[in-house]
Amino acid sequence: MARTSDSHLSIGARLKRWFMVGEAEEPTGPFHADHKPEHGREHAWWQVMCLTGVDYFSTLGYQPGIAALAAGVLSPIATLILVLVTLFGALPIYGRVARESPHGEGSISMLEHMFAWWMGKLFVLALLGFVATDFIITITLSAADATAHVLENPFAPAWIAHERIGVTLFLIAVLGAVFLKGFREAVGIAVVLVTAYLSLNAVVVARGFYEVANHPETLRHWERALSTSHGGSMLQMVGISVLLFPKLALGLSGFETGVAVMPLIRGVGHSSGARLNHRIRNTRMLLRTAAAIMSVFLLSTSFITSLLIPHAEFADGGKANGRALAYLAHQFFGSGFGTVYDFSTILILWFAGASAMAGLLNIVPRYLPRYGMAPDWARAVRPLVLVYVAIAVAVTLIFRADVNAQGGAYATGVLVLMTSAAIAVTIAVHRKGQLRSTIAFGAISLVFAYTTVANVFERPDGIKIAAFFITAIVLVSLVSRAFRSLELRVNNVELDDEAKKLLDEAARSDQLIRIVANYPEERNVVEYRREDQKVREDHEIPNDAPVMFFEVYTTDPSEFSATLKVHGVDCEGYKVLRGYGTAVPNAIAAFLLYVRDATGKRPHVYFNWTEGSPIHHLVRYLLSGQGEIAPLTREILRQAEPDKDQRPAVHAAI
Repeated sequence: MARTSDSHLSIGARLKRWFMVGEAEEPTGPFHADHKPEHGREHAWWQVMCLTGVDYFSTLGYQPGIAALAAGVLSPIATLILVLVTLFGALPIYGRVARESPHGEGSISMLEHMFAWWMGKLFVLALLGFVATDFIITITLSAADATAHVLENPFAPAWIAHERIGVTLFLIAVLGAVFLKGFREAVGIAVVLVTAYLSLNAVVVARGFYEVANHPETLRHWERALSTSHGGSMLQMVGISVLLFPKLALGLSGFETGVAVMPLIRGVGHSSGARLNHRIRNTRMLLRTAAAIMSVFLLSTSFITSLLIPHAEFADGGKANGRALAYLAHQFFGSGFGTVYDFSTILILWFAGASAMAGLLNIVPRYLPRYGMAPDWARAVRPLVLVYVAIAVAVTLIFRADVNAQGGAYATGVLVLMTSAAIAVTIAVHRKGQLRSTIAFGAISLVFAYTTVANVFERPDGIKIAAFFITAIVLVSLVSRAFRSLELRVNNVELDDEAKKLLDEAARSDQLIRIVANYPEERNVVEYRREDQKVREDHEIPNDAPVMFFEVYTTDPSEFSATLKVHGVDCEGYKVLRGYGTAVPNAIAAFLLYVRDATGKRPHVYFNWTEGSPIHHLVRYLLSGQGEIAPLTREILRQAEPDKDQRPAVHAAI
């Protein structure tokens, strides 16, 4: 039927319809907080580990080369520091995050609940800027490194050698095209890619250790280089490695994604609670296994590449630049095996970009619509894909598809997220009174904070890009919030028994339902008597005509929408309805529509005009949910109910 109706549309209309329904038709990945896999769509933890591993494990494509450039002969020692931070820092932090956010919300959600009102919203927007930095640079850096493997392959055509930027942009464009068509979770593909890639790396590492064993002079040369460069003092070498550690922070990526995919992990049990606990255990098993595998590969690859590859080859223009293990694969086994290794690396790096794109596409529906901070077109996937691809293209051009140049920006995004997770966990255990855990996680937070600050000072490109994303997200979000502020912003209306009783009495009466919008002050009979007399005089309401007072108490005006809960009170004969919502005019409008639908009568609401500057009232409304109530209520009703004969009547007296 849809296709038949589409045939009557113009080409432009059909294109627009296709362009704007991406999210409704195609799932965008497992990262959405409300994502609930269909029956039979959950997977074993090790399969989901492969999905996160296309991001985490793919860093082996460039991490050994970055470590060698940053630390030189100290690369294995600096990598050992990285592994210790992974196992005793990141791993326990995200194990706790998995326990605190078992539905895949992640550490940002933990912090969101710790800060109230606008401060919490702005804090989350800032973190989303770093999330965007992390994922965008994942796309561009992975594509750039995949390009390096393409260009350095001996079977690559000669003309392509000078097209680094062009090939990188092509890979990003292909990634965008896949998502424009519609991305579906591909756990099976991830399992194949990760298995093949890790197997090939294991072969290269084994051959590397074999070469070191057969050529012990390489080990002596390395030991001599350590002694010459740093005086043979182990303490000095460890100290320098600690200082160099922030440059190696790329090897920490993947943990945030690991908890985000929790809804895809199969949980077994006879109750929902038992299944949830089993899922948490499986997630922690996923994190431990991935960290253990990556730690072994990081240590072994940094060791063999430091000993077997001349340092000059790691530099810009060298054959091992951005592809140290591929260099060894070609050297050890020839062009045939090396090409297979290159192809495997290209695929997993490209799929790491797909994982990052899926994460980006789910950031908006997870947070911004709930805040009222997403424009209407952001509800569809395809417009967002074009936005993210355009940003990735711009970043690629700025960095000229250079892997090393983008490392600082990538590390900044990763480290800020890890630092925020460590702080969130520290606050969580402190609130539970766990002193030892607070001290331990606090120390880990300091380590990540130091690493983040050092990385920012050493390579400020990351913070500049993050600042751009933060500024763009905040501006777009606030503008969108302002434009959407006149929506009803009420998910549901709930009345208690007394409120239902008062409304039933009004519905049975043969008179108009008259509601007085009252700004609560003393909330006693004196106030209601005074306001009753005033509204009857201003609006010429007969003394025998019944009225009800409706007053709204704002709970958290930074929230965009919530359930409107209404409590009824009989204050010495005066009927009072007290509602609790996020914004006064929106709550009044939603309640009036509810009264109309529940009683079948068109209610009338009465206001007194408020004195003051319109600009002041507008700002007050946007920030606190109050302001000039009468005109705002009328406009909200006008947008919600186009038929003025069915629309509740609004009366305002000057």
